[in-house]
Amino acid sequence: MASAGLREELECSICLSIYTDPVTLRCGHNFCRGCIHRVLDTQEGSGGYVCPECRKKFQERPALQRNITLCNIVENFLSTKPGQKPVISCSQCFHALVPAVKSCLHCEVSLCENHLKVHKKSPEHVLCDPTTSLEDRKCSIHKDKLLEYYCNQDAACVCVSCYVIGEHVGHKMVSLPEASESRKNKLRNVLQEVMTEREKMEKRVQSLEELRKSAQEKTDGETEKVTVVFKDLNRCLEDLEKKVLSNINRQAEQVSLHYDDVLRQLEIKKEELSRKMCHIEELCNMTDPLTVLQESHTGDLCGMEDRHKQLHDGGDLDVASISHTLHTGLSDIMSGVTGGVYIQPADISLDVNTADNDLHVSNDRKTASWANRILKRPKRPERFQDWPQVLSSQSFSSGQHYWEVDIGGSGHCAVGMCYPSIDRRGDWSRIGENKKSWVLNREDDLYSVIYDGEDIWLPEFSSVRVRIYLDYEAGQISFYALCDPIRHLHTFTVTFTEPLHAVFRVWRGRIKISGGRPEM
Repeated sequence: MASAGLREELECSICLSIYTDPVTLRCGHNFCRGCIHRVLDTQEGSGGYVCPECRKKFQERPALQRNITLCNIVENFLSTKPGQKPVISCSQCFHALVPAVKSCLHCEVSLCENHLKVHKKSPEHVLCDPTTSLEDRKCSIHKDKLLEYYCNQDAACVCVSCYVIGEHVGHKMVSLPEASESRKNKLRNVLQEVMTEREKMEKRVQSLEELRKSAQEKTDGETEKVTVVFKDLNRCLEDLEKKVLSNINRQAEQVSLHYDDVLRQLEIKKEELSRKMCHIEELCNMTDPLTVLQESHTGDLCGMEDRHKQLHDGGDLDVASISHTLHTGLSDIMSGVTGGVYIQPADISLDVNTADNDLHVSNDRKTASWANRILKRPKRPERFQDWPQVLSSQSFSSGQHYWEVDIGGSGHCAVGMCYPSIDRRGDWSRIGENKKSWVLNREDDLYSVIYDGEDIWLPEFSSVRVRIYLDYEAGQISFYALCDPIRHLHTFTVTFTEPLHAVFRVWRGRIKISGGRPEM
């Protein structure tokens, strides 16, 4: 048990074998030098390097430090490990341990290079690679006989006595070298098949690595693009905030100045009134009637209301102007974001001239439903004849577009895209059953995507609203379930050769094209 635990500690986490020339990363994890070299090579050009064990990131390719202590532990473990091939020494070298180069099956000894030169070379002295299992080379029945033949019938190695007088008499025999060569030829064929299969796996791994790299590059690109959008958005919002606050402050200063002027005039009026009050009180206290009558008719005591009637309390913030500036600025920012980066939903409408006579199209051309009766529409070459299907009026030959469809009203329906050259009658006109259409299909609660008659079944999802996304230049048609969060269902990757139309099939019930909004 202790040996098994030690072996686990001495296994490389990449190749799952005992370490070969172990090296250490800065994070402290150990790997075979060759294994970690290959891993780091695959990470070239990805913007950094990652430890396969702890996922620690390194900006530059990490230096590999040979772990001398671990090397010694591995060597000691391999030298004492049960089943490890022992070093066979020469049986004739009594005073030193000299490695043997051959073993003699006849003499049952192992020989070094020097003793092999003087060893007898008669036919009965059969030489083989160094071995300690000399008894395994002899027949278990005829103890003194060497195994020299191979019985094809019993798949067993036998001696000459077994061949001539033993239980293998009459069986088809070949010599051990001949049988070995025959087995090697079969193994070479198997090896070739394994090598071919491995090459396929390597190409597959390379392809997947390229796809992963492409996906990572796309992710990095989208991340950078979104980051730029939000930086610009924050900058625009900050500029708009400064503009609106500046407008408010400017108006506030104007209002404050106005009130300062009014208050100053009112203070002057107060002083004037106070002075007149004193003068009037003096007149009222006079005893000379003539003086009272003469001075009470002076201009200072008349027309005061007319003189001050223009003073008022006017002046306030222009809230309507502030609101207009704010909303106009926000609208301009939103227009810049949606128009400059994100995709506006396509305005999809149904082409009645392509609709099968079992299919009813609403007046706004947004809803297709099962008619429950055969409609008598004019015959047209573009009209579907055998399946309740309809195309969109719009076609797309470039750019990125998306639209959304509510399929909750129909248990049997299909939505997707097709070429305008699709057949309009016959079995091959059913969308998904040919090489000219790509659809998401619903049968009750079962969903699949179909192309050229091949179904790829999808896991269940709860939403009955789906989004179809087209990137014509990238050759991609993608389907999404509008759950929370949005769930990617499948992407077809194609090299498009024609414009594309949205296409719909409804069997019972109805489907409806719904308006979408750019995802913010």
